Amino acid sequence: MLNLIGTYECKADVKGRVMVPAPLKKQLASAAPDGFVIKRAVFQPCLEMYPMKEWNDLMQKMGELNRFDRKNNDFIRRFTAGVKTVELDATGRLLIPKDLLSFAGINKELVISSAINIVEIWDKDKYEQAIDDAANDFADLAEEVMGNKGNDGN
Repeated sequence: MLNLIGTYECKADVKGRVMVPAPLKKQLASAAPDGFVIKRAVFQPCLEMYPMKEWNDLMQKMGELNRFDRKNNDFIRRFTAGVKTVELDATGRLLIPKDLLSFAGINKELVISSAINIVEIWDKDKYEQAIDDAANDFADLAEEVMGNKGNDGN
């Protein structure tokens, strides 16, 4: 599993091409030959980019869902809505499809942020707003999510 690190401010050109910052491109190098999947995020107005191996692992788990359960079918349909495959070109640019740029409200200025094994792609203003909104609640969230672990942190 990849363990990506970093948050980067970038610009998209009029065609939706983004130059992936060199430190992130280096981290993604092992996954780049297989390509990536880009999709709408579930909880935020941003995009998620999965290395193909991470996507395939996730799809294997989703493939185990009972397709005769309406909720499962609805979830799969919504989760995979607008999914596209993308690659880094020879110069290290990523072409983000127009419909996904529109979903995330990305015009020109954007933020690419690591999220463990995937990359989130945000409109810069929306990213800063999401970080600001979460700042007040982050201590409580951290305690709730991570604080109930044993004394050894596990």
